[in-house]
Amino acid sequence: MSSTIGIGDRMSRTYEEVKALFESYGMHAYLGEQVTQQEHALQTADLARASGASEALVVASLLHDVGHILVEDAHGAHHSNVDAHHDEAGAVWCEERFGASVADPIRWHVAAKRFLVASDPSYMSTLSEASLHTLRLQGGPMTVEEMNEFRKKPGFEDAIQLRLWDDLAKVPGQHVPDLDSYRDVVEACALTRDA
Repeated sequence: MSSTIGIGDRMSRTYEEVKALFESYGMHAYLGEQVTQQEHALQTADLARASGASEALVVASLLHDVGHILVEDAHGAHHSNVDAHHDEAGAVWCEERFGASVADPIRWHVAAKRFLVASDPSYMSTLSEASLHTLRLQGGPMTVEEMNEFRKKPGFEDAIQLRLWDDLAKVPGQHVPDLDSYRDVVEACALTRDA
């Protein structure tokens, strides 16, 4: 009997990693909001799926804030007015497991908030108090030069769309499909990795 792990097993392993993270840390409060990390993730992914987004963007929506789980003491950093760079931490973790099509929108979703605040005067009024707080920590509105550079980033348009869903996905008690409903799409996007 062979001891090699098949492609399906490797992809299943990626889903199991995602599930373990949410089972261990997903019930923690989502920094300053009235929903948990998992509720926020599932609401964001549900908005992406309902809009007909690509599989990669649905997975990015599900995992866009995984960096809050991965960064040690993210809550402490938040309350100490420190930007823990959850966007980059989450993007690095996701790039190893899914590649750039999932990682890039995650990497740029914080920058997308800064871009939208600078490019659309009405956008800031849609942000929650917690999101306004982190905006200040993350550098505030972009300058014109930063906006021009941001438009060149891979995944720029997906990051903007992800950001808009992110802002809407903070509804206490909203019923959405559970994490297991994303198993197939997570496995479809997962990279084949060595055992």
